[in-house]
Amino acid sequence: MLQIQKNLSNSFYALLALPATAMGLGLSIQIAALSWLLTYQYGLSISDIGLVWATGPIAGILGQVIIGIISDNVWVMNGRRRVFILVGGVLAALMLLALPNIGIIQAGLGIEAILGIAIVISMVLDLSINVSFNPTRSIIADVTPEGRARTKGYTWMQFVSGSFGVLSYFVGATMGNIFLIYSGAVLVLLFSIIPPFFIKEPRYLGRYGEDEDEITKSMEGQDPTPAQYASLYEVFMNIRPLWGFLLYGIYAIIKRLSGFEFQGYYFEVFALGLSILLIVHALMQKEEGKSAEEAGKIGFQKVLAAHSFSWVGVQSMFIYFFAFVEFQIPDLSSDSIGSVVNWSFFTLNLVAAIIPVLILEPLANKIGRIKTHYIALFFMAAGYAIIAFLGNSPFVIYVLMMVVGIGWASIISLPFAIMSQKVAQNQMGLYMGLFNLSVVLPQLVSSFAVGEIVEGVTQKNVLLMICAATVLASAVAWMFVKEPEDRMTENPVLAEEE
Repeated sequence: MLQIQKNLSNSFYALLALPATAMGLGLSIQIAALSWLLTYQYGLSISDIGLVWATGPIAGILGQVIIGIISDNVWVMNGRRRVFILVGGVLAALMLLALPNIGIIQAGLGIEAILGIAIVISMVLDLSINVSFNPTRSIIADVTPEGRARTKGYTWMQFVSGSFGVLSYFVGATMGNIFLIYSGAVLVLLFSIIPPFFIKEPRYLGRYGEDEDEITKSMEGQDPTPAQYASLYEVFMNIRPLWGFLLYGIYAIIKRLSGFEFQGYYFEVFALGLSILLIVHALMQKEEGKSAEEAGKIGFQKVLAAHSFSWVGVQSMFIYFFAFVEFQIPDLSSDSIGSVVNWSFFTLNLVAAIIPVLILEPLANKIGRIKTHYIALFFMAAGYAIIAFLGNSPFVIYVLMMVVGIGWASIISLPFAIMSQKVAQNQMGLYMGLFNLSVVLPQLVSSFAVGEIVEGVTQKNVLLMICAATVLASAVAWMFVKEPEDRMTENPVLAEEE
């Protein structure tokens, strides 16, 4: 083990953040370039672009949950997360290289349907990212004790990842999306295959604060990776607040691919009503007087409920913001629209990179992680609402995107620290995958429902109104989540020191 890991020094937190940074960078490149490529190079419509983006949530549903469960219960290459980070990173880099070459791949295969090629490449890219995203986040919880150290781990993850996200949008805005894709693919590969070999993973999870020799002695003769596979029923019940999103996602995919649909919008209204009902029910449950296991499940479901609606707003912005810019500033060329979008996401991520370590972490230690998070979301909702009505010039959009970045910084840092202290430590991969469903299932709403709305209306600023409303709903929901208690304060002891 490196000395920086024993001491939990800042340099170790930076090293620990690099694998997650690789996946975040891959996602940033996809956000910056995919919609632009599909619109202005391949001529796809907004609804077709929504379908391509839907591959991400689908990959997340399959990839993160399955990989999370498996990675909790294996020990390969002296680690349980390492091998998945390596495989996912290599595949993600290769798929990034494929993005600007969709036309060449289409010609080589002799297939006319470019939409199908785009869907396949996007699906493999998203699946690759999802294979690694769960382990890159779970490993932070594996090697940090709960409390301030855990919060620091996730805020540093966002600081490092956000910094490279800012760099990616700057490169895209100044040097073009094509250069961004090729240079980014190299960094994704390096950050995925090098850092994991310098991070010592704990062989026995959930044994923090104990003497190393005692751990090894007490576990002698025992399988270090006992089977803890969750049943499908258990998984399904754990995500009950998300059932409405799940039903809508299944229906939307069937509707888009087969053409089958119910008359009117009765099913959509039913799914929305069910989502609100289940989310409110989850938030109203009491954790007091329950066993630790039952209270943990209730707390976890509250986190799912509160986190879900924020991602409708975030993903909708990422997918369709180019349409808003084109509507608000109609004189821009396609290249200029791409530049404005990249600069907008640059300012968004600049704030998101700076404030987690400088502001969010100290504030969370003072007033609590949950209060800090919902305050940040209120700022984000306000920023969206103002952009919807006043975002008529690139400068105004850039300034207001900095306000939106306050919430974005919190969304991709603090909820991970909160969630990780609601669940069993030796099932972190499983619950990290289930937690990701509160991200990917709402994203299907963005890909299909929000896409239909944005394509069907003339006033494209309705996009930002939807973003503001959903993030505001999430902020209010977080006010009903109980601040998690720190169960350990000592540094984790990693058994079987090399």
